[in-house]
Amino acid sequence: MPSLEKLLHESVPQLKKRFLERGQPVPDGLLEALDYDPRDGARELSRKIRLRRYKNRAEGQRLRNLLRYESELWTQGITIIAGVDEAGMAPLAGPVVAGAVILKKGYKLRGLDDSKKILDDEKRDSLAQQIKVDAVCWAVGRAEVEEVDRLNIYHAGLLAMQRAVEGLGVRPEFVLVDARKIPFCPSPQRGIIHGDALSSSIAAASIIAKTTRDALMMALDFQYPGYGFACHKGYPTPQHCDLLKKLGATPIHRRSFARVREALGLDPIQHELFTAPDSGRMKSDEPVA
Repeated sequence: MPSLEKLLHESVPQLKKRFLERGQPVPDGLLEALDYDPRDGARELSRKIRLRRYKNRAEGQRLRNLLRYESELWTQGITIIAGVDEAGMAPLAGPVVAGAVILKKGYKLRGLDDSKKILDDEKRDSLAQQIKVDAVCWAVGRAEVEEVDRLNIYHAGLLAMQRAVEGLGVRPEFVLVDARKIPFCPSPQRGIIHGDALSSSIAAASIIAKTTRDALMMALDFQYPGYGFACHKGYPTPQHCDLLKKLGATPIHRRSFARVREALGLDPIQHELFTAPDSGRMKSDEPVA
């Protein structure tokens, strides 16, 4: 690294390339010197470097907070922790997909968050690929449309979660689950409301589940063209509902959901079939919290 004096004789584009694009360590005294540099670009560079430092500290703190539940288990000597979450409770079509992920102790991944908060598909896919590379192990489980219609959406989601946990190559010592408890789970578990925004393990599982299901719906778009599955992924968007009424239902539409039954001219199913234990009543095409 050149001396501070030599750095201050470099052009602003050169400094920008060093410290913003390449991310080289900023030597002591450089930012203060840039603050008093007569060049407008130099002072702006100092501001941008400080802003990046602030964002990095904030992201570091956010990721530490995401490990709060895992940290509690680590203090008890439990290190093989699986996070579990599902995707696809609300759509009118397609299976429910669950993800299960075991991360390394202390694992942090910049940008890791609840998949619903990540609106950029490319960023979500990139995070999913990194999680798959870094995780101790991961797995997905599905509940097919026929199982959704037979069991109801709540229990189909639990079945997908159960299958995801069973698919893990390593048996977890403890399981963290988003908002519910998995039946027949061989490991102790804890359901955390909004867990995909509060636990790194659940957030990772949320991203695996979401990206897996999205890819599946894009493939089904080729099998059932004209419905826009690649775009809305089966969710009850105005476009999807209009096409459902116009074209009718496909084999991958959930016949137990009120809007699909309406399009088929069938009688509505009683809401009691979609009631989760101790959770009150839920409409057939609404997700479980």
